[in-house]
Amino acid sequence: MNSKNMCPPEVLQNSDTDLLDCVESVCEKIPPLWPLRHFVAVNPFVGLGHLDFARGLETIHQATHESATLPASYFAKAWQAHTITDDDLRQACENMGCEDGPMPQQPPAEWLLEKPHLSVADVLDKEQGSRWATLTVEEVSKWCAAYFDEGQSLWQMPWKGQPLFRAWKRGAEMDRTPEVTGLKGFRSHIKSLPDDALLAIEVILQRLGLPPTSWDAYLYRLLMTVKGWAGYVQYLVREKKMRGGSDESLIHLLAIRLAYDSALHSAYGAIPSLPLQKNASPSPAAIWQEALEISHRRAWIARLNLAGTPKSEPVQQRPSFQAVFCIDVRSEIMRRALEAADPQAETIGFAGFFGFPIEVVPVNQDHGTARCPVLLLPSHRIQEHPACSDKTTTLQAENRLKISSQLAGVWKTFKTASITSFPFVESLGLASAAPLLRESLVMTPAGKKQATALDIKSECCSESGGLIVEDRVAMALGALRNMGLTKNFARLVLICGHGSHSANNPFASSLDCGACGGHAGDANARVAATVLNDPAVRSALPSHGIDIPGDTVFVSALHNTCTDEILLFDSESLPATHVEALEVVKATFRTAGDLVRAERSLALGLDLVSRESLLKSLEKRSHNWAEVRPEWGLAGNQAFIAAPRSFTKHLKLDGQAFLHNYDADLDPGFKILELILCAPMVVANWINLQYFASASNNDLFGSGNKLLHNVVGKLGVLEGNGGDLRTGLPWQSVHDGTKLMHTPLRLNVFIKAPPEVMDRILDQHESVANLVNHRWLHLFALEDDKVLHRHPHRGWEPLAHSPKEN
Repeated sequence: MNSKNMCPPEVLQNSDTDLLDCVESVCEKIPPLWPLRHFVAVNPFVGLGHLDFARGLETIHQATHESATLPASYFAKAWQAHTITDDDLRQACENMGCEDGPMPQQPPAEWLLEKPHLSVADVLDKEQGSRWATLTVEEVSKWCAAYFDEGQSLWQMPWKGQPLFRAWKRGAEMDRTPEVTGLKGFRSHIKSLPDDALLAIEVILQRLGLPPTSWDAYLYRLLMTVKGWAGYVQYLVREKKMRGGSDESLIHLLAIRLAYDSALHSAYGAIPSLPLQKNASPSPAAIWQEALEISHRRAWIARLNLAGTPKSEPVQQRPSFQAVFCIDVRSEIMRRALEAADPQAETIGFAGFFGFPIEVVPVNQDHGTARCPVLLLPSHRIQEHPACSDKTTTLQAENRLKISSQLAGVWKTFKTASITSFPFVESLGLASAAPLLRESLVMTPAGKKQATALDIKSECCSESGGLIVEDRVAMALGALRNMGLTKNFARLVLICGHGSHSANNPFASSLDCGACGGHAGDANARVAATVLNDPAVRSALPSHGIDIPGDTVFVSALHNTCTDEILLFDSESLPATHVEALEVVKATFRTAGDLVRAERSLALGLDLVSRESLLKSLEKRSHNWAEVRPEWGLAGNQAFIAAPRSFTKHLKLDGQAFLHNYDADLDPGFKILELILCAPMVVANWINLQYFASASNNDLFGSGNKLLHNVVGKLGVLEGNGGDLRTGLPWQSVHDGTKLMHTPLRLNVFIKAPPEVMDRILDQHESVANLVNHRWLHLFALEDDKVLHRHPHRGWEPLAHSPKEN
């Protein structure tokens, strides 16, 4: 950030400490929150990665007054059921460096959490029984919703063109709401503050008289009271920074929240409490969490059954077909089903953008969406256009789509506008009855995707002239090498992206592909197949050591994770010589889909009467606008495994593992291993910790009850009519109404690679090393006869063998 330009140098020089460094440090602790249109899983502890896991939990408690783990009663039940044993607790204490202290005998009835009242609003509410903390959050949320609105509201904030703090200040100077609720002199107090955000922070801290040693904890507490909006602003800041720009809006939001505390201090004289002294030893909650994870890890070691696992051997027979899937845990079930339906088929796990980081621009639009992990920027822009045979027909189709899009926009505005929303149905009379009846009775027909083509020769995001041959060859090489597909190609190779479908679901994109930035992976699959079929690319690959047979054809597909159907793309261009083989593959996909649906039916509460009825039930769920659980997404994820498929092919992993193909023998320089540790593993960790937090304390980290959601500004949801922007997953995404469907456990990462090589890679990447060394995930090395666990202080330690799994 270039925040030093926001405040006169003499102000900073007169500070006892560097205020700017403190403010930026506080802002960096806030995790980003992506908007609903491409909602992606975010590690809610990402800003605390420099701390040990236990210290991170304590920091959250200090700032929010809440626990970041499950209630103590959950661990008490696990203890009573002997899920957690004495050995687990003993090992947990040893792992966390508290072996010299007393081992907990049993979980307490509840966590004894002290509540430091850091903000002025907190102190007043405790002393007066008031609701200033709630009012403050609602006021900040009101102004943020107006400022960041993306076109939902017909009324536009008149100061949107100004920086956030200045725009808010102009409105707040005229806003009587705080004074009506009892905050005397609010408008005059706001007028007395400087227009500059950082200078206002400096002035307010001086008025409060807080020592610099307490600034960090106090300011972090304030941002965490509006952590939803802070997260969205952090997303905007991050997007600007990734593109080489800067944005001080999060500092502005901090100044806004601080200004409300300042007004309360001016009116009532209260001052923030000093932060409590942090406990150096791990909390009971952290110890029991570690013990729970140790107990579940025993099952994973038994599953892997390493002592009896055969060594990886090169495939001798040409596969009947090959299918590349995303590493998403839902793909594990489909891959296992395909291999059961056709034992000669080979499945491959790879990041779901398939090594093609693209931006896709829909028909008749100027801007597109990034279809790649949020850790990356798209390298090329791909334009969609109607799949028509001649120019005239194409223009006609484009015009129809443009008019349809414009009418849809007008229609949506009419329905949601404050003046017309109530009489909407009445004004249309019976014309609106049919669609309402269809939706209410779950009769909505399955929509057909508009046929489009992808112009891979169009404008390039990096302005290097488009997706030229050299770019295509480089991307094809990277994709094939990184997924381990460099030889023994089948006649048909399917690139299977994945996406979901649900109606009336603001969080629909959370069920799509995380590797595609919260979008379906169909575009990436189609671009990958097009490039890998390109004669110019195929002729260039042999000089790089990859020789694809002339009879190998790549076909793109989409795995619908809600119904477990596979949709093939562009198959009409398939050579006549491969049509019969593709029909066989389609039949295999149908058989595999039946197996997957039968396996998933129990968790969804569906009766397996017949295969046809089960498919219809799932289709109804996906189109039912009242369905709050169209599918379970990535609930249940526990492990990330990077190894040859032969290492896990015989295992039933119940959709709990991210599976990435990796063969160290094909990676002499270990560049692929480095990529796996720095990208797919990090993405899996983000997903895992989002589910961890949303299941552990949904009030704090999740988005609450779907039934109470109200979309605000087209970018997020409120639970009810007010409060902060909600973060994380809805409660219905992790709980079925009677029990948790996701057990909050940190990710177990199993990699079949030399431990010393992984150490060397971690030494070169501090942020990734922090995940391992600070215990935000657990790293293991797979060997043919044992599993090694990497302890932050003791290094690689062999784990005791578990009984062989039957």
